Amino acid sequence: MASLSAAISRSSSHVALAHNTKPKKIHQSQCRTLPLPHRSPICRLGFVSQGASKEASNTRVFTSVKAVLLDESAEKVQLPKGDTWSIHKFGGTCVGSAERIKSVGNIILNDDSERKLVVVSAMSKVTDMMYDLINRAQSRDESYISALDAVLEKHRSTALDLLDGDDLAGHATESFTDFVVGHGELWSAQMLSAVVRKHGIDCKWMDTREVLIVNPTSANQVDPDYLESEKRLENWYSKNPSQIIIATGFIASTPQNIPTTLKRDGSDFSAAIMGALCRAGQVTIWTDVDGVYSADPRKVNEAVILKTLSYQEAWEMSYFGANVLHPRTIIPVMRYNIPIIIRNIFNLSAPGTKICHPLVSDKEENQTVESLVKGFATIDNLALVNVEGTGMAGVPGTAHAIFGAVKDVGANVIMISQASSEHSVCFAVPEKEVKAVAEALKSRFRQALDAGRLSQVAIITNCSILAAVGQKMASTPGVSATLFSALAKANINVRAIAQGCSEFNITVVVKREDCIKALKAVHSRFYLSRTTIAVGIIGPGLIGSTLLEQLKDQAAVLKEEFNIDLRVMGITGSRTMLLSESGIDLSSWKELQKGKGEAADLQKFVQHVHGNHFIPNTVLVDCTADSAIASHYYDWLRKGIHVITPNKKANSGPLDQYLKLRALQRRSYTHYFYEATVGAGLPIISTLRGLLETGDKILQIEGIFSGTLSYIFNNFMGKVAFSEVVTKAKQAGFTEPDPRDDLSGADVRRKVIILARESGLKLELSDIPEKSLVPEPLRASASAEEFMQKLPQFDQEMSKKLQDAEDAGEVLRYVGVVDVVKQKGVVELRRYKKDHPFAQLSGSDNIIAFTTTRYQKQPLIVRGPGAGAQVTAGGIFSDILRLASYLGAPS
Repeated sequence: MASLSAAISRSSSHVALAHNTKPKKIHQSQCRTLPLPHRSPICRLGFVSQGASKEASNTRVFTSVKAVLLDESAEKVQLPKGDTWSIHKFGGTCVGSAERIKSVGNIILNDDSERKLVVVSAMSKVTDMMYDLINRAQSRDESYISALDAVLEKHRSTALDLLDGDDLAGHATESFTDFVVGHGELWSAQMLSAVVRKHGIDCKWMDTREVLIVNPTSANQVDPDYLESEKRLENWYSKNPSQIIIATGFIASTPQNIPTTLKRDGSDFSAAIMGALCRAGQVTIWTDVDGVYSADPRKVNEAVILKTLSYQEAWEMSYFGANVLHPRTIIPVMRYNIPIIIRNIFNLSAPGTKICHPLVSDKEENQTVESLVKGFATIDNLALVNVEGTGMAGVPGTAHAIFGAVKDVGANVIMISQASSEHSVCFAVPEKEVKAVAEALKSRFRQALDAGRLSQVAIITNCSILAAVGQKMASTPGVSATLFSALAKANINVRAIAQGCSEFNITVVVKREDCIKALKAVHSRFYLSRTTIAVGIIGPGLIGSTLLEQLKDQAAVLKEEFNIDLRVMGITGSRTMLLSESGIDLSSWKELQKGKGEAADLQKFVQHVHGNHFIPNTVLVDCTADSAIASHYYDWLRKGIHVITPNKKANSGPLDQYLKLRALQRRSYTHYFYEATVGAGLPIISTLRGLLETGDKILQIEGIFSGTLSYIFNNFMGKVAFSEVVTKAKQAGFTEPDPRDDLSGADVRRKVIILARESGLKLELSDIPEKSLVPEPLRASASAEEFMQKLPQFDQEMSKKLQDAEDAGEVLRYVGVVDVVKQKGVVELRRYKKDHPFAQLSGSDNIIAFTTTRYQKQPLIVRGPGAGAQVTAGGIFSDILRLASYLGAPS
């Protein structure tokens, strides 16, 4: 391969001689990267004017550093400054094709500002292509030539689509090395300026390497030299006066006139600098989104476009990973209070987001806690480093030594948290840098570690940062409390916290796998977006299917009026389950289960419903009476899954398991609601808890807890046989398929044990004697049909009990009793006077009487329907809504 300098020399000569132009000499120090042969497409990418202008008889070649050389003796035109200038910046996607460049041209032409300066990026992907080109050339990979051909073809085809005749003129580059990547901007600027001129409008294009002067820093960044840049801009404008200027973004020069770049995101930076130099009225950054979102819309569906942001808020959100602007972009415009507008070139109707100093209205005292938090941002793939030890407390220079060691390995510290006791210093670094940091710290503090003055240098990997950003929010009471409450209710563990005195952000570190869930939870809480809950229905039988029908009918009202979005992500029976990624259409779930259902797998079902990180809260609703399902409640709650159920098996099962379950519920923000286990839709559990929590003392709970047995004894009177009443109840659907399940009293016993435990009694189910209404000889009947056939044989015994009661002016009622004073539970058939509240029931109503120290003379009565799919499903639904209110929905 020929030497690089010779290749460039031949390339320059090739272009120059082809047009009878004396080639410029290029200093070899400028040519140390690309070994480009004379057929380089960068050379060939000169849009050369060939006698097109009447005034020009000779061909002109425009170099990449200087465009049009004007007569030095020409009268200088002074650069006007102020808000007559409107600055526009168009990113790579905005100029990514011929069609898009035409759209940009229309935007420029339709802007009625007196003067316009437009900063353009390279066409989309071109900068990456040029970096790839350099990497290939550095490694002496000959394929860089074909890569250059691709760059040439991208611009050549675009130019041919846009331009014709006189406008197909361009430049030959002066250097092919460190600043190759800037050519994309040079080409974009020339094509766009030509498009504007086609409309008969005066327009000049600016190679900003002639104007912007920057000083490189050690941190791979650059600092603009505003004074020198302002002088050069005035000089450039005096030679190129125009109402419209199309300037290259991303590229600049050093004070020694060596071309350089503004590094990544440099085009935005260029626009801000030019805005500051011109003292412009505003800077508009055109991109492919409608503005700045309150959170990443790819992670939070409910994210909203922010109308305004302060400079500091935008700065903070950018630092913490939000796709807003690079923090340095904001610095130049802040100096002159120039607003930045973020707008979408593909949606011109969207007003975008305005970044400026806070408006007077933003400081009104009636702002809510929610309105003070503007947005949330996250950074992933971090690790926490915790340096801990009693020997650190009060020792000057410890923090200096820690961060000096971190600096020596070139790691970037993103967040610092230090306890006031100085016992530990915790900070976050990128995960890829944590190994080097840990080794440096252990080496630096080896003696202190060996002596025990430092106890450890601990590393916690798989972390993410979540930052809440808002002007002055930290000085407003309640913001931090609201933030941490939302995280706690979503079962998110916070590993570290940092809140600066600048009052612009509160930063927390969470597990990486919890990051999206945490983001969703806090955004929902502060923006009062729909409290979204992923719902899994277990047991779509009579009660489960009725609940699904109620959810379907009420879904729209809950969203519109209460900001509650209940998404049923899965429905499973014993054989088949139906899963959805976004929510099952409840109007056709039965058909979907038949057509798209899969084999039931409880573990997979739970993982699916709980695994959607776009939804922060999960609830499993167990509509079965299965003890095997109930045995999973503890593990579900421990994983942060809320549980709601009418299933009595968990709370009436072994006492130690019940106590373990309730202890877990009390010490976490995971909720376990089971109102429907005792009274179907009646507020029995909540009434009992309300009495206890307000300091009342329960003496006795007595009630008719079975809707089935209530119906039977409400209708067992006169000459009607007991078996006939049972048959009628079964036909009406009030009993279980086998009426013995109701007549045994087992259901009542379970309800009594639940209430006894809620009242503080530590009783097992076996502590309550069984008083079954099933005749002893029929308890072993082979089937329900056989039982019903033989039941009339035992009517006489029940008829005698009824007659004895009537003779005494009483009625028969099957009741359950919790005697807290005597610490026992009873289930039995009792007699009550006809004026007693228990004698006044009708149908399948339940009634429960609470005798307490406050309600001793006249018990507190709760009465209403205690059986049936509608009321039971309604009780479950009520628990779901109570959960939603606990999780942040308006109450």
